[in-house]
Formats: sequence, structure tokens, C-alpha cells
Amino acid sequence: QVQLVESGGGLVQIGGSTKLSCTASGSIASFNTMGWYRQAPGKERDMVAIIANSGSTVYGDSVQGRFAITRDNVKRTIILQMNNLQPEDTAQYYCAAPMAGLWGQGTQVTVSS
Repeated sequence: QVQLVESGGGLVQIGGSTKLSCTASGSIASFNTMGWYRQAPGKERDMVAIIANSGSTVYGDSVQGRFAITRDNVKRTIILQMNNLQPEDTAQYYCAAPMAGLWGQGTQVTVSS
């Protein structure tokens, strides 16, 4: 079974940028939809951004215009570029192929002054 491993994140200053990477242990070409989700303490897991094999994307309302998702099926990676980060972006971020039920372990992003 394909495994997803996230990297990146950490502590970021308000207004700063960071990049999250998700690397799959096998081919992701068969997963039409892949994406990033996040969960803050005490809150439900929310969709951050998803991308199809066609390259079409959908973003959560709160990150539209600040975040960008890309995928490279050859390199088996999904990238989330996060800009103008705000404290409300603090959460555990998960890479997923949601329709296949595949989820990574998550990586923490903390935005603070």
C-alpha cells in the first residue's frame, strides 16, 4: 500500500511563508484527487487544498490567495506553498489521497510572533 510522508512546517512568524512536502512511497497517478487537510486542537479536520491529475485545484476559503498546491506524479510529490501565514493557520497538516483513504502522519505548523 502506498504511504504518504509529510515534511516541512515547524514554527513560522506571522506573515511568513513555508512549504510542506508530501512524498509517496509509490505511484500517485491513480489517485485523481490528492490534497492537504489540517486540524487545529479542538476543531474538525478541514480541507486546505486539493488537486486533480488534470491540475485543477480547489482551496478552502480561508487560504484562497495565500496557499498554492502543486503535484508531480513523476516525483510522487504534493507540495503546499503557504504564504502570509496567520495564527489561525496553526494546525497539524495532513497529506491525503482522500478517496483512497490514504493519509499521512501529519506535520505541525505553528504560526506565532
